[in-house]
Order: sequence, then C-alpha cells, then structure tokens
Amino acid sequence: MKVKFRIGGMSCAACSARVQRAADELPGVTRAEVNLLTGTMTAELNGIDPDRVVRAITAAGYTAAVDESTGLAANRDARNLLIRFLVSLVFMIPLFYVGMGYHMGWPIGALGTNSAAAGWTMFALTLPILAINYRYFVRGTKAVFHRAPNMDTLVAVGSGVAFLYSCYVAIALSVGGGDGAGLYFESAGMILTLITLGKWLEAAAKGKTTEAIGKMLDLAPKTAVRITESGTERIPVAEVRAGDLLRVFPGESVAVDGTVVSGESAVDESMLSGESLPVDKKAGSPVFAGTVNSTGSFDLRAEKVGADTTLSGIVRLMEEASSSKLPISRVADKVSGIFVPAVVAVALVTLVVWLCVGASFSAALGNAISVLVISCPCALGLATPVAIMVGTGKGAENGILIRSAEALERLRSCKTVVLDKTGTITTGKPRVADVISLIDESELLRLCASVEERSEHPLGSAVVRFAREQGIEPQAVEAFGSETGAGVVGTVNGRRISCGKRAWLEAQGVSFEAVREDAERLAAAGKTPIWAAEDGRLLGGFFLFDTIKADARQAVEALHRSGLRVVVLTGDNRLTAQAVADEIGADEVRAEVSPEDKDRIVGEYVGKRGVVMVGDGINDAPALLRADVGVAIGAGTDVAIESADIVLQGNGLLGLPDAVRLSRATLRNIKQNLFWAFCYNVVAIPIAAGAFSSLGFAMNPMIAAAAMSLSSVCVVLNALRLRLFRASGGCPPDEASCALRAANSRPQDSGGCENAATDGAPSEKNQGASMKKVLKIEGMMCAHCKAHVENALTALDGVTAEVDLAKGVARAEVLPDCADETLVSAVEKAGYRVTDIQSR
Repeated sequence: MKVKFRIGGMSCAACSARVQRAADELPGVTRAEVNLLTGTMTAELNGIDPDRVVRAITAAGYTAAVDESTGLAANRDARNLLIRFLVSLVFMIPLFYVGMGYHMGWPIGALGTNSAAAGWTMFALTLPILAINYRYFVRGTKAVFHRAPNMDTLVAVGSGVAFLYSCYVAIALSVGGGDGAGLYFESAGMILTLITLGKWLEAAAKGKTTEAIGKMLDLAPKTAVRITESGTERIPVAEVRAGDLLRVFPGESVAVDGTVVSGESAVDESMLSGESLPVDKKAGSPVFAGTVNSTGSFDLRAEKVGADTTLSGIVRLMEEASSSKLPISRVADKVSGIFVPAVVAVALVTLVVWLCVGASFSAALGNAISVLVISCPCALGLATPVAIMVGTGKGAENGILIRSAEALERLRSCKTVVLDKTGTITTGKPRVADVISLIDESELLRLCASVEERSEHPLGSAVVRFAREQGIEPQAVEAFGSETGAGVVGTVNGRRISCGKRAWLEAQGVSFEAVREDAERLAAAGKTPIWAAEDGRLLGGFFLFDTIKADARQAVEALHRSGLRVVVLTGDNRLTAQAVADEIGADEVRAEVSPEDKDRIVGEYVGKRGVVMVGDGINDAPALLRADVGVAIGAGTDVAIESADIVLQGNGLLGLPDAVRLSRATLRNIKQNLFWAFCYNVVAIPIAAGAFSSLGFAMNPMIAAAAMSLSSVCVVLNALRLRLFRASGGCPPDEASCALRAANSRPQDSGGCENAATDGAPSEKNQGASMKKVLKIEGMMCAHCKAHVENALTALDGVTAEVDLAKGVARAEVLPDCADETLVSAVEKAGYRVTDIQSR
C-alpha cells in the first residue's frame, strides 16, 4: 500500500535524510522517498499502520500527517517569509548603518563618541530581528536534541553566538573595558535577514516548479450541471457520482470522465494528448475531466469521478515522479546525513586554529561563524527534486507522463527503441483491401467471418466487418478453438474451417504454392493476410491494410538524430513487416513473433544497449515490463499503460523522441545542480574559514549569509531553465499563425468517398481504376502542419496521401468517385488552402 505523508519542519537535505531514516527503520516500510521540495514523503507500507509512521517521524523532531489530497499544496510559507523579511529589513537598515558607521567613520552623531551607546543601540535593533525569526532557533535547537542537526541549527548557532558574544562586548564597553571592534550585532541581524530573504526567494522559485501540476488542477471545474427528473441543477463536482447524467455547455470544462449519451460537439483534449486539434464527440464517444467543450452542448454519463478520473491520475503520476529519487542523487543524500555535524566540527577547528596562531578571539570567532552560515545543505537537497519536478511537469504539458525518476534516468542512456507495429506504428484499424479466393468469394467470406466472429483479434474483426459491409452475416460456429498468435478454428455447417497465419496452416499440411506469387506481391505492398483452409486444403485469404500513422516516419527520424536504433517488432509476416519498416525508416525487423517471443527478444537487448519498448496492446505488457523503459501509447489498453514507465497521451509517436530529449535535458540539469552544490561548499567553506586570508580572500559573516542564501536560489533557478524545453512536434515560436490555425481547425468528417474498400490504400484489385492527385497547398510551415494535412486526407475513405513539405504539395491516391471538392474541403477544414489540384 502506497501512502503519502505531509511532513512539516524540514529545512534542508539533512532534514529529509533524517525523516527518511526514521521511516526506513520501521519494519513494514519497504520503501520511503522524501521530497524536500514539496514537503512530502511517499512510503510503501506492508502490514504497518500509517499512524506508526507518523509517530516515528514526530519522534524524530518533525510533524507528519497522512495526506489524502490530490495535487501539491501551495507553499503557504512564502507570504510569511516575505513579511518576516520586510520587518527584519526595517530594523536591519539602521542596525547596519550604526554597525558599519562605527568601523568606517560614518556620521552617527553621539553614538560615534560612545561605543557603549552604539552597542546597546545595536542590541535594541537586533532583538526584534531575532524575535520575528525565532523559528530558526526553535527548529535548530529541537534538531540538536533529536541528534539530527540541520540548516536551522547552523543558522541558529551562527547568529546566536554572534549575538551573545556581542552582548558580552557591550557589557564590557559599559564598564569601561574592551572596544567596539568585537561587536557582531549587525552580523547576527544580517545573517537572519539574508537567510530569510533567501528562503523567500527559494519559496517563490520553487512555486514556479509546481506550476505544471497547478495548471493541471486548475483544468478541473469546481461545479457541474446535473440532469434530474425536474430539470437541471448546478452542484459541486465533489457531489457527482458515477452514473449521474451531466450536461456540458459550450466553453465549459468537462467535470468527470464519462461517455456522451446525446448531443454533438468538438472537445479540446490538448491537456491529455498535446494535440491542438479538437476532437469531434457524439453519442458513444468518451470524454475526460479537464477537457474543454468548444462548440455545441452534450450530455454525458459519469463513469469515473474524483480521484479515479484521468486528470487525477495524471496529477498522481506527476507527484509520484517528483517524489521518487534518482540513483545519482543518493550520493548527495549520504553526504547530507553527516553534513551539519561535519560543518560544526570544521567551525570549531577554525576557531581553535586561529586562536592558536595568535588571532584575536573576535577575529577567530568571525571566521567560525562564517563557516557555519555559509555552509548550504539546502542546495544539496534541492538539486534533484526541483529538476525532476520541472522536467516531469514539462513532460505532462506535452502529453508525456513519466511515472518515476528512475525511468527518466534510464531513458537517457538507452540506445535501442523497439516499436510494436499494430496500434503503435499503424493506426490499429485495419480494413480488407484484397481477396485471393480459390472458391466462390462470397462463400469464402461467409466461412471465414463465421469463425473470426468469435475471435477478438483486430484482423479477425476487420474480416467480420468487411463481410457485413457486403451483406453477409456470420453463421453459428461449433467446436470453436484458438491458438494465441496463430489462428482460430471452428465448425460451420459441418465444415471444419481454420483461419490464421500461413506458418500455422503450413504446419497442418496446407500448401500455398497456388497463391505464392500473388501472396508475396500483396505482402510486399505492406498488407497483412488472413488465410482460410478446410481439412488441409487452402480456400483463400484476405489481405488487410493498416494505415501507418502520419507522424511515424518523422518520429523515427527524430530518434535517429538522437542516436537511437529503431527495431520493428511484430507477429505479422516478414514481407509485410519489412514494408512497414522501410516506410518509416526503421533499422531492423523482428517479424512473425508470438507474445512470448516479444518478451524474449526485448530481453536480448536489456543490459546490452539499453532498450525502450513501445506498445499499446495486452500482449505487449510482458515486454513493456521487461524493457529498461516501457513506453505505452495513451490510446492503448489499460494493461499496457499500467505496465509502462512512461505514457504517451494520445495516439501519436512524436512524444517518444521528445521524451528522450527531455530525459537528457533533465539529467544534465541535475548534474549541473549537484556539481554546483558540491563545489559551492568545497570552495566556500575554506574561504569562510580564512584559509586564503593571506592571499586577500576573506569573508565576514554577512557576506557568508548572502552567499548561502543565493546558493539555494541558484540551484532552483537553474532547474527552472527546463521550462524552456520545447517539444519538437509543435510549431517553432515564430510560426504562431500555424498554432493558431491548428487550434481553430476541426477534424473533418470521414465521409466523402463512398464505397471505398479500405481506410488506407485503395484495394489492390481496384488499383487499375484508382487515380493520383497532386494538391498544391498554401500555409504549411512545419512538420506539425504536414501531419495535419496528411491526417485530414487519409481520414477520407479510400485515400492515401503523402505530403512534401518542402514543395508544398500533397500526393494522394484516390478512387474515381472521390471528387476534387472533397479533398479540397478536407484540407481547408484542417486550416490550409488548396491553390491547385491536378490528376496524374
């Protein structure tokens, strides 16, 4: 059981390390991950009550509670930190003037001739600063009592020692001893003021890292219109229950996941898929929470509500990813556990060494205080989580859901991408394009459709659909049986019919010599056969065509540019698989494999070159789990999505190279952050200790406090650079008109070319009558535009199209009864203009 806890009182990496140790030491906690950035801990509990975890963390000196909320809590401390800083600044300005005036001869009136008066004036100005920032002293002291000193301990010791020593000097001045050179009141006040400023800047910057989740949460409406027997009523979304009938008006967001029961509209689903084109919805269409209704109104039946909606699932994935830790960050975690005690030891050594070499106690103490306040465990603790938060948030904005930080790191080093064919490279909606029949074609269709009706395979379903289009209804089947990945068999009117793959039928003694040439020709054209036989005698076969996704080739080209090798993996025959691989530019083909073979083949790549497996079906789930990184197409099955490390929302492949680029950018950013955090402390601590004072490198406590605050801010700001990441599938920034046109366009109707035999290529047996058209198109500016036009044309029945972006033309192959006006209308509905159309 995975439980999220809200943790209070953490201020640095030492705190998060302490909380994690407290949880890990409990029997029954199999894994705990603490996120300093969000103030949360996610733990996998096995037979242990969450209250025991809360008690253990409380005993460690922090507050804890089970967090059942969806989404990250806002940083409530930001406003308080700003108020504390401003109040501190009001007293700090005169304190600084008096303190520096004493040393530099600034005009300070009577205080300049009476150092005791200056000391007590500074004392009075420092007290309010200490009072409003008392939390550092409370948390720092409690951390010491719990044997877990943290950043607050360093700040409390540094500023507290400076204040107490200054009080001693002020008393000495009052009784006529000592001089004002030992006053550190302004340092004590400045340390607290600058640390508070840094904390506020850090909180404001960290708030930027959670913007993606905030935007996701804002997508969900707060109310919904429920349809009742007496009419309609607007209710809070929290009151919606599964089964309720809801109405969505134009411009409103969908409140829950459900199915449209009446009405038609176009819905903007870009928050799920990253695709700017609205999706047409009608009765039976699924709709999802957070998507925006564009035009008409519709009624929907609520199915998933509250935490079960797709939107809540996305937020949950983002939170889990941001809470998980990378192997690269574990070194920082180990250092953080001993960091504060080590810094305190270094400060004591600094004090003793300077006293031993003859320095005044005031100078030695100043160096020791500088060591305490310049050390920054915060930068170490924030180096990884802020980058992960921004990276996963940016991925979600572009339809890339990353389940864990480990997957993000593994993806960066993978060298091979294995793509399942059906539903991943292709649309997964095959249609019968050609028939080879050795008996009466209608009889062949009746027999094969009858057996395939009992099959759930998409190719079998396509044959059944084709039969019904021809007016042939499947008949009853007896003694039905199936062999996974091979075929099905059944008895139709006393005839034992087998339908399936060629190799499976050949193993039963079926000869294919009579159809060898035609079969090879059609398979080479990228068409997949289903063969039918009776008692060892071949009856014929159906060749199906599954349209290749418009962005498949572009995605493969992008993967090649990133240095990855692409392999096509399919249970289809080798000739068909090779045709598809050649079309998209893949490097290797592994064909005619069973689901078990997929798992084995993916395993061959694991550990050698690092493999990414991309799939969408139930039979892909074992291979997705086996791969170094499993990637599921968001439009695929729930089983595939649950088995994957990364989910590409929508149905395209362009998110895959974007995910690779994002992983590399995020890991690069994390390494930069860790390098800065480690180097800062390695360099800054010796300087603060006075190791280079003979060379003129010295640092007083005020400068040390400023440097400490800025170090954390720098780490967070560096992570925020990831927000500049841009998905390659979209339009370049200077092509805003392209994005606007895409956002305002609508998917075209699929009608227009009647009686087509296929959804992709024209029927082979009708190719002699097919026609080729060349459309000159204006307005295409990028690869996104090319995909829009190709999708618009290939969605028409009986049309295949390829767009040449450089020449601004689309080459289409259509059936004779497909009018030019239909093609022009489809392109214009997608937001572009046809200036010329020619027949070839």
